[in-house]
Amino acid sequence: MPVKAPSRPTALSAEETSKLLALTREADTVELKLTVPEGRSGFRSTMAALEMDPLAAQIRQVFFFDTPDLLLNKHGVVVRGRRSQGAVDDSVVKLRPVVPSELPAKLRKLPDFGVEVDALPGGFVCSASYKNKAGTIDVRAGALGQQPIRKLFNKGQRAFYAEHAPDGIGLDDLSVLGPMNVLKLKFSPTGYGRRLVAELWLYPDGSRILELSTKCAPSETFQVAAEAKAFLGDRGVDITGVQQTKTATALRFFSKELQSA
Repeated sequence: MPVKAPSRPTALSAEETSKLLALTREADTVELKLTVPEGRSGFRSTMAALEMDPLAAQIRQVFFFDTPDLLLNKHGVVVRGRRSQGAVDDSVVKLRPVVPSELPAKLRKLPDFGVEVDALPGGFVCSASYKNKAGTIDVRAGALGQQPIRKLFNKGQRAFYAEHAPDGIGLDDLSVLGPMNVLKLKFSPTGYGRRLVAELWLYPDGSRILELSTKCAPSETFQVAAEAKAFLGDRGVDITGVQQTKTATALRFFSKELQSA
C-alpha cells in the first residue's frame, strides 16, 4: 500500500460503506481517527476546548524500518519499533490492507496478533498487526546499530515479515527512519462518555500532526462515530480539514532525508 498524499475528506459512497461494514464484522477492534489542522481552529483551541493537560502526556520515540525508497511500504508492510516513557519497548510488523477472512486462523488466535479497522473522515483501512511487548527488546540499541534489527522481533514476527516482505530484503537489510518524537495523552473530556487519545507527532522540520482517536467494538462503529462527530463539532473542533496520516507523513519525510543523504 503506497504512501498517499493527504486529502480533504469526502463522504463514503454506498459501495465504500458496504465494504466498511463487511470489514468491521471480521475485525477485532475499530479505531476512529481525526487529524486536526493547525489553522484558526487548530491545536491550541482544540486543546482548550477538550481540556487537555499536556503535562499528563507520555513521551514516546517511534522508529520505522524500511528501504530508503520505501519498498516495504509499497508492499503494504510497516515495520516499527517504539520506546515509551515509563513502559517497556515494543515492536510491530503490520500488514495493510488485509482481508480478515484470508488471514490464517492460527494467527488470529494469538494474543499478540490483531486485526483492526482504522477509520477517519472520508476513508478507512483494515490492517493486521503482530506485536511484541516481551520487555526484553532494546529499540534504541537496534536503531543505533548496536544490535541487529531482527533482534527487535520475535520468531513469529520474523516469519510474518518474511511471508509478506519483498524477496531478498531481510530485517537486517533495512534502514532506520526516525526517530519521531511523540506526545500521547489519554483523557476523558467533560460531557463525553468515552476516553479519547491525543497524539502530537513532532516532525524534525518543525511540522506537527495532532490526531484524536477513540477505540470501539466493531458493532459500535457507526454509533460511536456519530457521537464523536457531534461532540467534537459542538466543541468547535474542525472535523472537515485535510486528513494526514502520521505514519505516511513520517515515511515520506525520512525517505526524502535518506535519499538526499
